[in-house]
Amino acid sequence: MAYQTINPYTGETLATFKDATDDEVRTAIAAAHHAFLQWREASFAERGRVLQAAADLLRRDSDYYARLLTLEMGKLFAEAKAEVELSAKIFEYYVRNAAALLAPEKLPVLDPAEGDAILVHEPLGVLLAIEPWNFPYYQIARILAPQLSAGNTVLLKHASNVPQSAAAFERLMADAGLPKGAFKNLYATRSQIELIINDDRVHGVALTGSEAAGSVVAAQAGKALKKSTMELGGADAFVVLADADLEKTAKWAVFGRHWNGGQVCCSSKRLIIVDPVYDAFLERYRKGVAGLIAGDPFEPKTTLAPLSSEKAANDLKEQIRQAVAHGARAEEVGPAVPNRGAFVQPTILTEVHEDNPARYWEFFGPVSLLFRAKDEDDAVRIANDSPFGLGGSVFTTNSSHGATVARRISTGMVFVNHPTKVEADLPFGGIRRSGYGRELIGLGLKDFVNHKLIDVVDIYAHF
Repeated sequence: MAYQTINPYTGETLATFKDATDDEVRTAIAAAHHAFLQWREASFAERGRVLQAAADLLRRDSDYYARLLTLEMGKLFAEAKAEVELSAKIFEYYVRNAAALLAPEKLPVLDPAEGDAILVHEPLGVLLAIEPWNFPYYQIARILAPQLSAGNTVLLKHASNVPQSAAAFERLMADAGLPKGAFKNLYATRSQIELIINDDRVHGVALTGSEAAGSVVAAQAGKALKKSTMELGGADAFVVLADADLEKTAKWAVFGRHWNGGQVCCSSKRLIIVDPVYDAFLERYRKGVAGLIAGDPFEPKTTLAPLSSEKAANDLKEQIRQAVAHGARAEEVGPAVPNRGAFVQPTILTEVHEDNPARYWEFFGPVSLLFRAKDEDDAVRIANDSPFGLGGSVFTTNSSHGATVARRISTGMVFVNHPTKVEADLPFGGIRRSGYGRELIGLGLKDFVNHKLIDVVDIYAHF
């Protein structure tokens, strides 16, 4: 597996890194386990000091960290800066809340003779995090911050095209005062993932990535009887009801589909518009997409980033060709994107009928699927007609009714009058082919802890 930094805008190879050896992997596991034996005894205040220091360093050196993101995966520099800030906020969330979220819980027993039952939440040990390239820091932060707060230690296998971002985060945590071995970046191969999972000192694996990768890793974890969480793909529905404010809604749709170059698992990929406002919405949406400016992601005027690699761009173009071959209509929108860089022309797909397999695919880039719904019930039906179940949104001027419609959409997250978004203090996760488990807040914090019962029973009370 080639770990390389290849600038998606210029195509230039900037750095190459060697794969880890099996001995290096085993050494990292041993070091992580040794660090765990000490870190689990650290107080919440001690853990919090490290996490706060990491947040402070991210903010102090924000331009440095953001620049790496733009160089490695082509993210707009402004979006890269926002990702650095979001990562800092995630650290701070656990600095402030971990102790309360993991406090022992006294259980309400039915019979006093059962004793004083307390549920405590103890760390498991070494965990493996397998993360994707589209949010190189945020993906690390949302698993690392809660698990370090809980007392676990973490080994990282990051995507092969963001090796410098992965290494930078390891240095960040060391500079923040994290004990040696408690967080280690490994340029691991696929075979070494199984080696790590099968080690008795490793107690779980968290993966964010594709369905294919999740299926393989979940099977390996299951075979080894290890806990796993899977955050996989998505094809979020963006439902527009008849009373929506079309000007605002179309602007949110353009943003929701094209931020991060459209390379977001919870991006608004399927725009579902009820018939009375379909044509008016499409006119506004088309105009908004046409206004996007593709170019150098470091330039402030650029609003459409290149894709993460030439392969990603070519794969997306092939998906469009296949969708058309199965009956869809493709409309390229806006000025021609640059020949230089891994760009794909923004494309609107319509007439993607139920017999077209593309209707059920995830398009990772600036490709929008538009559906004309007969009415609200039909819009909900189309929204739920997906193998995925990550996020979604409902747009209406009646927010109370929007919340009612949101409850009918079968996903892990639904937003009213905003595209699916991520925040430091909101849970993230989905159902069906979008995976299982949750990250962030208390749910993510408690995914890899031992919920242990301690029951103090006074045996003499029976005599």
